[in-house]
Amino acid sequence: MSFDVFPAVDLRGGRCVQLVQGVPGSEVVSLDDPLGQALRWVEMGADHLHIIDLDGAIEGVRLNAPILKRIVEELDVFVQVGGGIRSRSDVGEILDTGVDRVILGTMALRDPPVVMRLSDEYGPDRIMVALDVRNGRVTSEGWQRTLEFDAIELGIVFESFGAGSILFTNIDTEGQQRGVDPEPTRELVEAVSIPVIAAGGVSSLQDLRLLSGAGAAGAVIGTAIYTGMLDLRAALEFAKTL
Repeated sequence: MSFDVFPAVDLRGGRCVQLVQGVPGSEVVSLDDPLGQALRWVEMGADHLHIIDLDGAIEGVRLNAPILKRIVEELDVFVQVGGGIRSRSDVGEILDTGVDRVILGTMALRDPPVVMRLSDEYGPDRIMVALDVRNGRVTSEGWQRTLEFDAIELGIVFESFGAGSILFTNIDTEGQQRGVDPEPTRELVEAVSIPVIAAGGVSSLQDLRLLSGAGAAGAVIGTAIYTGMLDLRAALEFAKTL
């Protein structure tokens, strides 16, 4: 089984940013030209991109849709997209731009059966559900609301409703460049049979090894490649050995 590396391109206010634990105003990175940043990762060898509209996730309005469209049109790589997807029409519009996979968060948590309807319409490979966890509990609405469920409970539910994959983000380690805790990922992987992509705190090759060892099908890398703590080329080459 391959282990895919997803460089993160998080969009806020038309810029490419990296936040600490998703908190607005905590930008570690804030750069002009998100398309240029995406191109930079592709030129380093990335064949997958992870794009999140943070304005959409936090405010429920997909303000960065034009930027997303340009990235998808100009770069011939696998793209998964999340943030502010609140309706079936949002899903259709995003997939129609050429995006390979949409990431459903709040929408799926509010109405789990919608995952089945979308998987039937577009195919499960194009429907991913995000389980973003803080202190063991799943959050919604841009990580602003904490629910009374853990990732395993909801992972099982969404697999039964036809989700093709899960994005599991450990908010406790997100954006801090202090490494990962592989155990929550391992527990989720063991509870479901669909692929799990891990995110939150990846900052070294050892982190990639730990997540691969926990059974993850891939990992999202954000802050560490922007600050230079982790070289993306080295990460991509290392992933080929996992």
